[in-house]
Amino acid sequence: MTHKYTNDLIHETSPYLLQHAHNPVNWEAWNPEVLERAQKEDKLLIISIGYAACHWCHVMEHECFEDEEVAQIMNDNFINIKIDREERPDVDQIYMDAIQLMSGHGGWPLNIVALPNGKPFWGATYVPKGNWIKSLEQLSELYAKERTRVEEYANNLSQGINAINLIETQQNTSIYSLEQLDLAVKKWSQSFDTYLGGYKRAPKFMMPNNWEFLLHYSTAVNPDLMEYVDITLTRMAYGGIFDHVGGGFSRYAVDTKWHVPHFEKMLYDNGQLVSLYAKAYAKTQNNLYKEVVEKTIDFVVEELKDENGGFYSSLDADSLDENGHLEEGAYYVWKEEELKEILKADFPVFKEYYSINSYGLWEDGNYVLIRDKSDAELSQLLSIGTDELKNKMENSLSLLKEERSKREKPRLDDKILTSWNGLMLNGLVDSYRYLGNQQYLDLALENARFIEENMMNPDHSLFRNHKNGKSNINAFLEDYATVIEGFLNLYQVTFEEKWLNHAKNLLDYSKEHFMDESSKMFYFTSDEDQSLIRRSIETGDNVISASNSIMAKNLLKLHKLFPNLEYGDLARAMLQNVQSDFDRSAQGYTNWLHLVLYEHLNFHEIAIVGENYKKIGSEIGSKYLPNSILVGSAKEGSLDLLQNRYNEDETLIYVCIEGACKLPVKSSKEVFQQLKD
Repeated sequence: MTHKYTNDLIHETSPYLLQHAHNPVNWEAWNPEVLERAQKEDKLLIISIGYAACHWCHVMEHECFEDEEVAQIMNDNFINIKIDREERPDVDQIYMDAIQLMSGHGGWPLNIVALPNGKPFWGATYVPKGNWIKSLEQLSELYAKERTRVEEYANNLSQGINAINLIETQQNTSIYSLEQLDLAVKKWSQSFDTYLGGYKRAPKFMMPNNWEFLLHYSTAVNPDLMEYVDITLTRMAYGGIFDHVGGGFSRYAVDTKWHVPHFEKMLYDNGQLVSLYAKAYAKTQNNLYKEVVEKTIDFVVEELKDENGGFYSSLDADSLDENGHLEEGAYYVWKEEELKEILKADFPVFKEYYSINSYGLWEDGNYVLIRDKSDAELSQLLSIGTDELKNKMENSLSLLKEERSKREKPRLDDKILTSWNGLMLNGLVDSYRYLGNQQYLDLALENARFIEENMMNPDHSLFRNHKNGKSNINAFLEDYATVIEGFLNLYQVTFEEKWLNHAKNLLDYSKEHFMDESSKMFYFTSDEDQSLIRRSIETGDNVISASNSIMAKNLLKLHKLFPNLEYGDLARAMLQNVQSDFDRSAQGYTNWLHLVLYEHLNFHEIAIVGENYKKIGSEIGSKYLPNSILVGSAKEGSLDLLQNRYNEDETLIYVCIEGACKLPVKSSKEVFQQLKD
């Protein structure tokens, strides 16, 4: 296909950047040479940030960036930089902070106008064509006529961007207490929606780290909170946010009942939710949670798995409808007549099960499938056996999946990101650990080998991205943090020391290249990368946990295995630095809160030595024991915990705290008794 225009983005691998490669705008990717040229030519920068699955990014591209009139204004007056926020979260963080300081809100597409040195002075999200042209003309004129004023504003804003990221060290304070934690959780719980789960607001975002902490807290401290966790996980699994036909979760729901999603499906959500539901299944043995894990992994393997074992990033929210128009959710919704025709005699039961009524109606006669009752309730209501009901629904969903496959599929973002693969690796390991399905371990090992062979360098550094055999961006702290966590957990289900050694080597590399020695926190970017207007330190847990909180947990767990290194002291110092924020916003620091429980409650190292170490390890690992770490070997292992513990002809299990162990036992049942005692 010939194109009228082709710009520099044609040389990139990111699908989002490639979508803009034939715009008339002279887009370039973010790199030092472009920034140097901007300063030489004294030209303002337009920095436009988005991602492939972003609906409003596509809208603005169509209205503005495909328009020749707009392109001429942009090309004549600015150097135009397009950024995939998923490839460059370091740049995105800084300019998102900038727009929030300027306007109080943010989102994507994120459009920034900056001085030639990258300091921002204007920003907006989606802007229609007329307003975009007017804004750019005014900004060009302002810079030409009142340059000093613009530069002063940009300098002040840059100081603000740096100020909001400063860490005040608090390393002489005592660790946040369980009493303080109880008060913080009580305050947080006032926002719980105890009927529909999640929080009392719309839109409703899935926050896996929030509910994983509450799962831990309800197990260790306050069992009453488990009811809320169950309600949330059940309602999410019932909701339209879960794709009942093809498996997997969409990004968030626009309403309070988890019904109508923003339809894009992201690897990072699904990786984390698989972990969460697997752990919840281990604790409750609720089959609904097991089914969610199974269907979600099926979706990821079917739609997002690369033949080399890596996982792609996302599926778009938009796809072509029957009229050939890009429409959000077109691939996923159903008309009642369509369902009747496909399902025939089973339609009346399906109608009750998936709410083909006012509860499940979205807009324009389209239904988004949503449940409102359990199998047991519906079985009674419809006077049909539970097994028969489930069979009918499985057959119906299978027919719908076949029919749906004839539709135009949503666009795939097939770049592979290290941190998101780390999250999916973790999800697969947890699914194997708690559900016992060998296929999940095989997938985890395949993914781990992909990371090892394609994303890791001999010096233990990582790449951020991979596509078409090419990786060209240095990894960020979140890449190291999630992969270390994934490898550490993979070691606990395989007892292959290679994965533990990789985790430790990656941690030591991170300490050398990302550490801020004065605050004892980690920067988001390596000291080997080009410096931006700020070197960020990420502490708040969002939809993905903060890279520093994941790293602190990694340090604490590796301290249990390597007690002579300073990992434990560093984890404690990091916790002390952020704990003053817990009272104000516990839900914004939930991954950190695990560390409070690790500090104040017994944390067990469980060492298994002898011929049956894998079998016994699997039995112990299948129980939800959040305050523990497993090590094992057939004979003597290299870890201190595995030294001088081998006894020929028997497998012994040692339950330890900081290396001090109880008398060895020979069965997992005895281990559970010791943990209870």
